[in-house]
Amino acid sequence: MSASRATGAAGKRSGKAAARPRARIGAARRVAAASSPVDVFAALGDGTRLALVECLCTNGVASIAQLTSATTISRQAVTKHLRVLADAGLVTDIRDGRERLWQLEPRPLGDARQALERIARRWDEALFRLKRTIEATDGAHAG
Repeated sequence: MSASRATGAAGKRSGKAAARPRARIGAARRVAAASSPVDVFAALGDGTRLALVECLCTNGVASIAQLTSATTISRQAVTKHLRVLADAGLVTDIRDGRERLWQLEPRPLGDARQALERIARRWDEALFRLKRTIEATDGAHAG
């Protein structure tokens, strides 16, 4: 029998899965590398997720129990919403023994805000051009 089959069989007999490295306190899960403003807006498009982000903004690091106490939904539902936020790069988790603590990752919010500011500037420029066109047309008709 090969060494890998022997360890696999021993692992099955002991009832233990292959050990995964655990993060220590202060070691956060990596933020989604390619989160874009589109991902952020999609994640924040749900009222529950928006409330979770607001709670983390206000309270800093929070456990599932703390986040659940502010809502009427189950822990499992809050966990699913947090995974969506994590996939968008908005939150990271920290393992503290058996507990998972969640914290806001502000960079993607800043990127989304910059995107909104670019859109707002373009909108203001378009409105200014429209106003100039209307004023020029009104002036031509008045004369």
